[in-house]
Amino acid sequence: MLRNLLHLLAAGLMIAQASAAPNRVDISPSLVTSGQPNAEELAALGAQGFGAVIYLAPPGVPDAVADEARIVGRQGLVFVNLPIRFDVPTAADFAAFSALVQALKGRRLLVHCQINLRASTLVFLHRAIVLREDPRAAWEAVSRVWTPEGPWRRLVEQQLAAHGIAFDPF
Repeated sequence: MLRNLLHLLAAGLMIAQASAAPNRVDISPSLVTSGQPNAEELAALGAQGFGAVIYLAPPGVPDAVADEARIVGRQGLVFVNLPIRFDVPTAADFAAFSALVQALKGRRLLVHCQINLRASTLVFLHRAIVLREDPRAAWEAVSRVWTPEGPWRRLVEQQLAAHGIAFDPF
């Protein structure tokens, strides 16, 4: 009987984990990054104290929630889709993202994309460059998800150098 109970609990945990937004990282009580939440998770954000959502993937990607703006908006949360091409992130993308985060200051914020690659990297840059947090501590949140490569590695290296931050996470 105990064995059956353990199997049921394990199955329940696997179902719960399968529905959770991928690669969720709670940076602070007011800032969370993740991959794409499902519609139910999006519908619960207001009850969890979130005040805004920034979605960084283009809205037409295959795993996007079609009604995300409506689901988030009907809870009274601010929703902004800032679509950033994964293959060509730019300094202008980072600047727009940072300005948006600054404009939403004071609200509990969820920043997400498909699997938390765009989100974790841009939040790292914002924390290190704009908020002047210790880049080593800020990088820890990125390293929990991935090691940026290709155009994302170049973006990190270029932005850190352009802002005089001597930190090489690679």
